[in-house]
Amino acid sequence: MRAAIDEAQAGLREGGIPIGSVLVAGGRIIGRGHNRRVQRGSVVLHGEMDALENAGRQPATVYRESILYTTLSPCAMCTGAILLYGIRHVVVGENQTFVGDEALLRSRGVVVDVLQDATCVHMMTTFIRANPRLWNEDIGA
Repeated sequence: MRAAIDEAQAGLREGGIPIGSVLVAGGRIIGRGHNRRVQRGSVVLHGEMDALENAGRQPATVYRESILYTTLSPCAMCTGAILLYGIRHVVVGENQTFVGDEALLRSRGVVVDVLQDATCVHMMTTFIRANPRLWNEDIGA
């Protein structure tokens, strides 16, 4: 989770939304990323999507054996990517500020562990308070 938090903090320093993610396979990080919607003017570069993109093409077996770490509960788009690639384990930093589609992930057999990490909660609480319009845009509200 530390690497995902580092990614979230990098995104914040870049003027973006502080959500980070890493994809771990075989005990090593194979993809890392953070929300770059603001920085790149992207409609899809959430933290999880950026980490998957940066992992590059992988065989299905790699995804099935991977763990995705994300600082915030995955939205519908990121949940769809997790399901599409067959990732079976997701570790969420926090879901106090936003609960994504964890129920759908669990219903499809994905193990979802929520840490309620104080650093993750503080980052998002502070960001949302300071940037409510940008946050609402990010989650499609």
